[in-house]
Amino acid sequence: MVGSIIFALGLIVSLGIGFVYFRDLGDVSQMLLKVKRENMVRFIRHEYRLIGIGLGGFVVATLAHFLLGGGPFWLWLVTAALTLLLYGFPYVWVHLGLRNQLNDAQYFSIEEARKYVGPTAPVIVIEHNGHARAHPDAQIMRPHLAGDVDGLGGEDVVMTYCAMANLGQGYTPRIEGRRLNLEVLAQHGNNLILRDNDTGDPIQHIYGFREVDRDPNSEGPACPLRPEAQMRPWPTFRMTFRGFQKAYPEGEVFLNKPSTNPLLRLLDMMTEITFGWGIGRQHQEDAPVMDNMDRSDHRLPNKTYVWGITIGQDVACWTDDFIIENNWIVTAKVGGRDVVVSLDPKYESLGVWYNDSGQPVAKCDFWGHSDQGQLKRVETLRAGVFWHVWSEFFPNTDINRVGNSSMATEEAAE
Repeated sequence: MVGSIIFALGLIVSLGIGFVYFRDLGDVSQMLLKVKRENMVRFIRHEYRLIGIGLGGFVVATLAHFLLGGGPFWLWLVTAALTLLLYGFPYVWVHLGLRNQLNDAQYFSIEEARKYVGPTAPVIVIEHNGHARAHPDAQIMRPHLAGDVDGLGGEDVVMTYCAMANLGQGYTPRIEGRRLNLEVLAQHGNNLILRDNDTGDPIQHIYGFREVDRDPNSEGPACPLRPEAQMRPWPTFRMTFRGFQKAYPEGEVFLNKPSTNPLLRLLDMMTEITFGWGIGRQHQEDAPVMDNMDRSDHRLPNKTYVWGITIGQDVACWTDDFIIENNWIVTAKVGGRDVVVSLDPKYESLGVWYNDSGQPVAKCDFWGHSDQGQLKRVETLRAGVFWHVWSEFFPNTDINRVGNSSMATEEAAE
């Protein structure tokens, strides 16, 4: 009798925590189950502690069965199989399948990259002091993080990427002077959630600050309680690979070449097949492949690509179609600062620039050369992100703002 009670309690603890682990961090499980953000954040913070308790429950159930005669053998066998699945799948998927390249990414010449990247393939670019790096979506899709010890033009900069949001963002992986030990853990709102393994704190990719520093009372764009406690964003922009070749003939290209370990190579192949199927649907179907969104905004179709910026508490975004219809350039005021949004057809890239000249700008090229002098890229630009993701995290955004008003917002939605 005692053995059966202990066996049952161990089984309940093991399978209960295992189910929550699979649901919250199993990733593909979100195609079937809707996960609450607070539950996911809790498991991210306490992952190893909860795993330890859950597996401890299975050990207790096992001892109770074999030493005290508790529970039938078939039930123990089913529990063992479910435990292996519920704990093994999310752990292998997250910590091996999505293993990042925060410090050991490999960059190659354009000549080498041509073997793996098509001319019109989209790439995400960061540049500093003439040192330019392109990250093709298809290459960075699985590792999610890419950087190396040499840095970018002498600066510690990594590319972070979320395929569900179609968002690449360069960050300095430091908060208050301490370098973060980042790992990919999950996604919510169709946007990546990272974890600083040294503190256990989750970091929402699109924001760049820790969950512990998030202002719970913010009604506009969520903001940190301490603005200084966030990763520094770097100007990050999109272009085609052929555009990158024109602009930066000596540039580097990130390639995620197959592992030499045959087991990891097989795992990577299976992971990328799964990603490719899901992300292909994400780009084509109006509904999110993983519907863990808390908001919906029908001013634009869900899968519209937008180029959005935040300056202070002010938020605005533009579509490339709107910029083209306005002769490749528009000007606006965001957060009290004049900005220029321009699309350069030669390099096939849309950029957003600060205009501190005090004069209206009528021309601006890919390099920021304008009729009012050299302009500087807006570092908070999220380039080509899906509209449904942008509006999820920045619900009070303007669309296609021109001048000092949001008069174009309603027109863009028609």
